Amino acid sequence: MSVMMACWKQNEFRDEACRKEIQDFFDCASKAEAARKMRSIQGEYGNLPPQKVNMLLQRFPNKSHLS
Repeated sequence: MSVMMACWKQNEFRDEACRKEIQDFFDCASKAEAARKMRSIQGEYGNLPPQKVNMLLQRFPNKSHLS
């Protein structure tokens, strides 16, 4: 994105002068969006199903601070 913005600044914000940089930016953005969708499909966002949370809480219970 910074390359695209620098090109715009050098060429008085004319899109036709920075066509390659703009296309590269859109390609990168679409790749990042596809990667984000794959991560959400694969469950890499850190959300655990309730069964797994319950199992972990049973294995590692909170200790009472009053004892």
